[in-house]
Amino acid sequence: MPNILDEIFAAKQVEVAESKRARPLRAVRAEAETAPGAASFASALRRGGPEATIPALIAEVKFASPSKGILVEAADPLGLAGQYVQAGAAAVSVLTDQKYFHGRLDDLKDIHKAFPAVPLLRKDFVCDPYQVYEARAAGASAILLIAAHLESGLLADLHALARELGLAVLVEVHDRNELDTAVKVDGLSLLGVNNRDLRTFRVDVQTCLGLRPLVPDSICFVAESGIHSREDVLRLAAARVDAMLIGEALVTAPDVSQAVQALFGRDRLPENG
Repeated sequence: MPNILDEIFAAKQVEVAESKRARPLRAVRAEAETAPGAASFASALRRGGPEATIPALIAEVKFASPSKGILVEAADPLGLAGQYVQAGAAAVSVLTDQKYFHGRLDDLKDIHKAFPAVPLLRKDFVCDPYQVYEARAAGASAILLIAAHLESGLLADLHALARELGLAVLVEVHDRNELDTAVKVDGLSLLGVNNRDLRTFRVDVQTCLGLRPLVPDSICFVAESGIHSREDVLRLAAARVDAMLIGEALVTAPDVSQAVQALFGRDRLPENG
């Protein structure tokens, strides 16, 4: 039975085909291959080292979702990213899907231009090499690859291409089967566990806690979704999670800095820069 993830990826394939007609692959590839180096995403997440008591924060620029609808009426991607940088986020995740999440690739470009030293994750439904070149050309430091939808061969190929271009790759899984596929990817160094089942949008933080013991410490472990309280942060920190990707709890907060302080307290990592 089709689910929302299948629907999104089907729409994404149409979108990529349209993008290729508007701007040929050779042009985007040339721009990607000559783009200046981006800030290191992996290093930012590991900056606390073994002494860090609280995981690094990847703060997400997201203004809508299929499950929650519109989160913020007056979207200001650059302003929100600036608040994240001020609050000490280790990296910023930028939703670039327009149809379902009200994001744009131009949002990532604008944020990179304003904050070139901040590592940026292109958060999208990547299924074609064209999108990898787009991300590199736009100033991304990393891309997301979702194991739930990508056949293992394509997952490996996209991962390898991204690495060749100097991009870090956050491979996202949700269950044991997807984890088993992900760990076979050559050179895997970043693994995200999404507490949200993208097929049904149900959320359970226990998903991360259950899979954490199966992932070697050599792989940077990122918890995604469903993190809303200081208690959530402390539970995941106790499980040796390296980083947390948080969107909704920050996007909808009246004051981003206060929201970060409430989640991470005085133990949060030092500010960027």
